[in-house]
Amino acid sequence: MKPTLAARFALWPELLVLAVLVALPFGRGAEVPFDLGAVVGLVLLVRRRFDLQAPAIRLALALFACYWIPLLVSGFGAVAPGKTWSTVASALRFLPFALFAVWALRDARRWPATVAIVALIVVFWLLDAWVQMASGYSLGGPAEKERLSGIFGAENLKLGPTLAVLSPFVLLAAGRRAGWRGLLLAFALLTPVVLLAGSRAAWLSYALVCALIAWRETRNHRQFLVVLVVAAFGIAAVATLALRDSERFGARIQRSLLALNGTEASVDDASAGRLRIWRTASRMTWAHPFAGVGARGFRYAYAEYAAPGDPFIDAATGVGASHAHQIVLEVSSETGLVGLAFWIAGAWLAWRAWRRADARARERAAAPGLALVAMCFPLNTHLAFYSAWWGLLFWWLLALYCAALGARDETVPAD
Repeated sequence: MKPTLAARFALWPELLVLAVLVALPFGRGAEVPFDLGAVVGLVLLVRRRFDLQAPAIRLALALFACYWIPLLVSGFGAVAPGKTWSTVASALRFLPFALFAVWALRDARRWPATVAIVALIVVFWLLDAWVQMASGYSLGGPAEKERLSGIFGAENLKLGPTLAVLSPFVLLAAGRRAGWRGLLLAFALLTPVVLLAGSRAAWLSYALVCALIAWRETRNHRQFLVVLVVAAFGIAAVATLALRDSERFGARIQRSLLALNGTEASVDDASAGRLRIWRTASRMTWAHPFAGVGARGFRYAYAEYAAPGDPFIDAATGVGASHAHQIVLEVSSETGLVGLAFWIAGAWLAWRAWRRADARARERAAAPGLALVAMCFPLNTHLAFYSAWWGLLFWWLLALYCAALGARDETVPAD
């Protein structure tokens, strides 16, 4: 009997999806497995291997439309047409990769192992960061002077945000393996590294993840409050030790405490100048309400809308801050009300898919779903969702979310 396409591929599709995460710390190296997966997705699409009526495929198509259509619309009035149109073209790869991931991870029986492998990859990064914490060096080289940089390196300070976003995989895998003892161990492993990585946005994302998982595990208001109090004491103990032993962590806390002075200048200093960037982004939105200044055009329009003397403007090039550092302002300033409407629609579609899924599908989708909540939580600061790196991680998680909801307990031959 002729072997099926799935048999010929064996586990390679799943390994290719996971290779994106393995390569994530190496700059844009993650684009290699990601783009290869997109190419395979296109081949499968041409060969009609996808059931376009399947809920997971339809969800991926709808979420891609909510992301990509605003990019397309923003191109027609972009302040930097070349940059915007290249972003529009580059984003096209997200759809075939998502379709490929849905196909590669369609066997529900493989999902516990998939989540466990993601968790092990993140644990490896954590152990490397613990080595850097003790010795000053990791696989990524010496630590940055104010933060742990881990395997990402001192020139690529994304350790904190990435760990915070991916922490649900570690916490849920540990809880599934060893119950509350596993959760405590994972919490103890993650918390010092996230704190010393120095990203205050990561601190908030991680706290949100911990709170949501605490509620998921307890489902009882009294137990939930007890868990939160215990977690708060744990974080406070780690923070106290870090303040005593780490100049890096102390510097971040001191800067944060400037906000308590209550003045506009102190709040701006505490936010590392984010207040000025947010005001500039708001002016851009008011000036270009329909479709924004164009995806990735923020830096090129910045000087026109910034206050006089804004330090983020490069005097030699006239280029300003790279992005709005806040998801709502990034979407509204670069893609306007069109972008906001489509992003809200996408969030609703993702939530509706969760609500309609059965208990087993929700269990599979819990880790990527919580990661996406932490990544997109609007009351926080953010990396750029229209950028190549953060946008790629965003779509990797979206692809896993769609795949988890659509996986089936019995593998159906792909051909």
